[in-house]
Amino acid sequence: MNLKLFGEFFVTLLVIVDPPGMVPVFLALTGAMPAKARNRAGTQAVLLALGVIIGFAVAGQTLLDYLHVQLPALQAAGGLLLVLVALQLLTGKTDEPTDAAGTSNVALVPLGTPLLAGPGAIVATMLFVQRAHSADEYLILGGAVLAVMATVWLVLRFSGLIVRLLRPAGIEVLTRIAGLLLAAIAVQLIADAIFAFVQLYAPRL
Repeated sequence: MNLKLFGEFFVTLLVIVDPPGMVPVFLALTGAMPAKARNRAGTQAVLLALGVIIGFAVAGQTLLDYLHVQLPALQAAGGLLLVLVALQLLTGKTDEPTDAAGTSNVALVPLGTPLLAGPGAIVATMLFVQRAHSADEYLILGGAVLAVMATVWLVLRFSGLIVRLLRPAGIEVLTRIAGLLLAAIAVQLIADAIFAFVQLYAPRL
């Protein structure tokens, strides 16, 4: 087993996904939910992220080539989506009661994607897949993805302890802070995408 490849990909993907950094946003979006619904949302988000990352690992480059889409465009789209979520957090719209459909939507978007399975995670996965040259190495990369997603699930699963400590007032403050941080992440994603586009197309001008 190529432990070096496993370690490199595991650490890279774990840093990009940033499970501790996900907790404030996760609690901001699900803090008002019952514990059972919050745990279900976390599980759905992780499963969706796992499916998206594996899907792009297998056929991501082929799909982007077919659609004539560059990776910076995918990054900018993720940034724009996060801007919308950040505005909801900052304006307090997530404090309104949500039904089952809303809960499912929160788990899928933005938690599953683009927060967990975002442009950074997708690009990193595609780059490591390009480095793999055998079935064993592909299995190693798949194991690393599973290990990272399991780590994320554990962090989200036990975030309920933080909810009990913060109480509603603390969750409201955390929601506003998470919205500000998420807005900053979104702006950075868009700025990186613009810079990548400039580098990509400037030599052709």
